[in-house]
Amino acid sequence: MARILIIDDEESVGVALKQLFEYEGHRVHLSPNGPSGLIDYPDFRPDVVFLDVKMPKMDGLEVLERIREADSAAVVVMVSGHGTIGTAVEATRKGAFDFLEKPLDTNRLLVTLRNALMVRGLSDSVERLTSEIEIHHGIVGASPAIRQILRDIEKVGATDAPVLITGENGTGKELTAKALHRRSARAEQRFVEVNCAAIPSELIESELFGHVKGSFTGAVADREGKFEQAHRGTLFLDEVGDMSLAAQAKVLRALQGGDITPVGGARPASVDVRVIAATNKDLYDQIEKGDFREDLLHRLNMVTIRVPPLRERREDIPMLVAHFADLVPGSYGVTYKRFTEGALGALADSDWPGNVRQLKNAVARLMILSGGDSVERGDVDTLVRPGDSDTGVPGDMMALETLSEFKDAAEKAFIAGKLRDHDWNVSEAARRMGMPRSNLYKKIERHGLQRG
Repeated sequence: MARILIIDDEESVGVALKQLFEYEGHRVHLSPNGPSGLIDYPDFRPDVVFLDVKMPKMDGLEVLERIREADSAAVVVMVSGHGTIGTAVEATRKGAFDFLEKPLDTNRLLVTLRNALMVRGLSDSVERLTSEIEIHHGIVGASPAIRQILRDIEKVGATDAPVLITGENGTGKELTAKALHRRSARAEQRFVEVNCAAIPSELIESELFGHVKGSFTGAVADREGKFEQAHRGTLFLDEVGDMSLAAQAKVLRALQGGDITPVGGARPASVDVRVIAATNKDLYDQIEKGDFREDLLHRLNMVTIRVPPLRERREDIPMLVAHFADLVPGSYGVTYKRFTEGALGALADSDWPGNVRQLKNAVARLMILSGGDSVERGDVDTLVRPGDSDTGVPGDMMALETLSEFKDAAEKAFIAGKLRDHDWNVSEAARRMGMPRSNLYKKIERHGLQRG
């Protein structure tokens, strides 16, 4: 249980904060103004202070300064209904831990409190806050890397700054993009996603900017592009490193001037779009190869958020397993099974080249195929084999009668896994598997594979 001091002259705000924090199990004390807060501080000895900026009798910045003079370790969160960049900078200079603007958002408050308690070393209180925050963002984990991503989402999401999200396939880049959108002022507007790798280069411009009737073969009617669909909302350019240079030039013009021109069109249209991009490639390497525009990269990465591979945050694996295990019964109609410590240890020891997406599939496979009431280490060794790809052949394939059946089953599993690893980018999957794209399409059809 943490001790929280709230110093605010608005009684309704103070009472609302008190109710929220007491519901989370903390002890809370209210002070109606700055002088009272300075008197209450040494007696109450709070772990965190929430301090209003504009108050009668004594300004919040002065109260902050005096608290920090008396206690250099004090963790003070400033709250303002008239926040400005200058005020935030001044508060930070005087030692404020964070700066929040009114009206206060419950989830933002809980994230800020969680981070403040981490600074104070109150791990038990942090643990109580973790699940609600993670469910809100859709991001599961308590590792330092994930905590940093959550902090970035809170700070950057509320702005209109373009964000570049980097990371390997399956790490959760799309999840991060959606969390940024939900945190923004555009949250009530559309979140429009474009997978740049899945669209043929000759169609990407039409997909992004739309086209007019008759502009090319097959253009039988005017079509609105993704930029227009995302007007006043967020446009998520997934795998932006796979975009053609011609499309990159048009995207750059749209970002610079806010205008887009449909393919075959003569009149530009104005759009108000926040762009979030993601890539699994090193765009600086792409620039050196001449495959990506440096000026576009500068436009896209005002802020960069790196989503780490699962092997760099193994401490999150037990929490992820628990989360996915809760989802499996509803998704697949199977009985819930507990994962033993041995099973969790085996899963945590794996490198998971397919990252979170691969782990999610593995958890589902284990709950479906394991024989007992719980998932044991032996089940993991047999059905997943830590360190191997999620496309590894499940143990029950050994029950197939003929070599031909086994080969077909193994090929289907292998291709399905590769397509998942590359987010159903058929061209990239074919290149990685060393086969012509046309052959891969035929095998997808023969095995009846569909994107899940």
